[in-house]
Amino acid sequence: MKLQHYLGGLEGLGPVSTETRVFVEVWETRIFGIHTAMMALSPQLPLPETPSTFKTIWTWADLRKGAESLNPFDYFRFRYYEKWLGGISGYFIDNGYITAEELDALTEEYYNEPSKPLHEAGDEAIDRRVVQYLVEGDSPKRDVGVTFEFKVGDTVAIRDVPTVEHTRLPGFLRNKFGTIETVYDGAYTYLCDTGPDGVGAAMPVYCVRFEPRDLWPDNAEKNFSLYADLYAHYVEAPEAGEASKAA
Repeated sequence: MKLQHYLGGLEGLGPVSTETRVFVEVWETRIFGIHTAMMALSPQLPLPETPSTFKTIWTWADLRKGAESLNPFDYFRFRYYEKWLGGISGYFIDNGYITAEELDALTEEYYNEPSKPLHEAGDEAIDRRVVQYLVEGDSPKRDVGVTFEFKVGDTVAIRDVPTVEHTRLPGFLRNKFGTIETVYDGAYTYLCDTGPDGVGAAMPVYCVRFEPRDLWPDNAEKNFSLYADLYAHYVEAPEAGEASKAA
């Protein structure tokens, strides 16, 4: 389990950044564009064919896994889009689009000649597919039958699932108790299977309300609640939660 999954309530991590700009440097806009194009061109999407040579699946989950797989010290050292850059670069190497040696050589080339113009593509079919993806999106909602184990007002326990490389469950909620605030209609999947973490096939999603004083005893503000949308696999009956903690 990565330290960066447990950020809520941790102290001593240094000052909080108050940066409000979406992009701090120009190169970050290009990284965002590359990421968006990779998602739009992923072959699993029902979008028009293009001559793109990008033939593997890339999702928000892959981007997050790339960041979360970092050593915690590197995770806290790098800025937001620096983590994106590392995750995307590693993905291209792992999937055979470029070798680490080729990437190092190109990096050195641009370091030595920063004003060198970047490659421009501009294929209209690719551009249209990316725009269509941005307009239509990719909904996680699925038209499948599911059973809802909980209703609004129920008290639930939050499981401590064995996360490996990626999770949708904040660490500070594990082994805590909350109240079902909303039962979302339908079933929802995720962008990838999270393995032992347990999220993959479409399942119910609940909005769970937590009281900060229960999450951080004697160290929380009063008169507010915390809400988290959680996949059903992360939620269980209180009796099961007590039994698992006792074991």
